[in-house]
Amino acid sequence: MNAQQAGALAERFLGAWNSQEVDRVLACYTEDVTYRDPNTRGDVQGTDALRRYLTKLFGAWRMHWSLRECYPLADADGAAVLWHAVMSSGESPRTVEVDGMDLVLVHQDRIRRNEVYFDRTALAPLMPPTPK
Repeated sequence: MNAQQAGALAERFLGAWNSQEVDRVLACYTEDVTYRDPNTRGDVQGTDALRRYLTKLFGAWRMHWSLRECYPLADADGAAVLWHAVMSSGESPRTVEVDGMDLVLVHQDRIRRNEVYFDRTALAPLMPPTPK
């Protein structure tokens, strides 16, 4: 994968995520995808499990990602994708901004593995207060 291919992949999958349309996002992934982000508490395996996760996620959060930088991996088909996101919870007008990175491994132009890294504490201002 060269830099141009990595950039096109990043734009395509971030655009799908920005749509918050589950089927459009799933079209970016292989059937045997392994997905992980700071909120999943482990790996999400396969598109059925990813569909359940995305349905819940998109029902609770509004998110928009902007591509900052993209670097193809040297020894594998994939890329490190650096992004900036604006997120809000539910119908709240309040937003937070966070920077992060996706590590994506690709098989035949679809993502087989996606690991998302960002500081989850950035979301704290949007979380409901903890009951005492």
